[in-house]
Amino acid sequence: MSPPPPSTTPPPATPFQRALSLGVGWLSDRRIPRPLRAPLYRAYSRAYRVELGEVRLELAEHPSFASFFVRRLRDGARPFASGPDEFPAPCDGTVQALDRIERGTILQAKGRPYSVRELLGGVGEEVELEGGQAWTIYLSPRDYHRVHAPLDARLVEARWLPGSRYSVAPKVLLARPKVFSINERVVMRLESADGPLFLVMVGALNVGRIRVVGVEPNAGGPLTGQRAFARGDELARFELGSTVILVLPPQPRAWRTQLALGAAVRMGQSFARR
Repeated sequence: MSPPPPSTTPPPATPFQRALSLGVGWLSDRRIPRPLRAPLYRAYSRAYRVELGEVRLELAEHPSFASFFVRRLRDGARPFASGPDEFPAPCDGTVQALDRIERGTILQAKGRPYSVRELLGGVGEEVELEGGQAWTIYLSPRDYHRVHAPLDARLVEARWLPGSRYSVAPKVLLARPKVFSINERVVMRLESADGPLFLVMVGALNVGRIRVVGVEPNAGGPLTGQRAFARGDELARFELGSTVILVLPPQPRAWRTQLALGAAVRMGQSFARR
């Protein structure tokens, strides 16, 4: 693999990207008349194969499309792997990449390398990453869009990074290199019993709102009040869909992923073992 290119400042979102994202956000927040809610959400669910039977609230109780998009699930809809040697998936989605960090790079789609340090945007610069692992999960419009803590951990840093708002759909990634490291994103550093791990939530064309539980949006770095999350606790959410990337430094007992590229994964499912 060739060495990564020199680090560059990510291009900001273009006026078109920002206007489109703001417009979609504004529309998704509009209150829908109650009689129209269930028919609209059912039509959306048919189009994207959303499993309505696992939704906690009645459809009409979601006042807007944004509310339905971040719907909560019924208790037990996502059993969470609890074995000490299991690493549960933090979210629903499709496995897009399973990489070893080599020469400071990880891969996007079809083997396109990009810098892991650029992806993390200055978070965890003192942590050795060479030889570690990176897992990428793409969330489609049908998926549950809340992200949960995969392990017992403390959230010690959350950093919002500005950038572009290119689509992260797998087909689009073939034509545009390094999208993950130039798009707007939130980088979280978690400290577990095994040491640090990084969870990156990447924004996309219509995704400008990423929320982290207990943290004000656009935070700039280390948190003054660190918060403990138990395995399975809700950690964050996309208010429209995108991509989650987990970056794990090398460990004496490496995690062995159990899923193949392109496999569907559900939040809480055992993603890797050791």
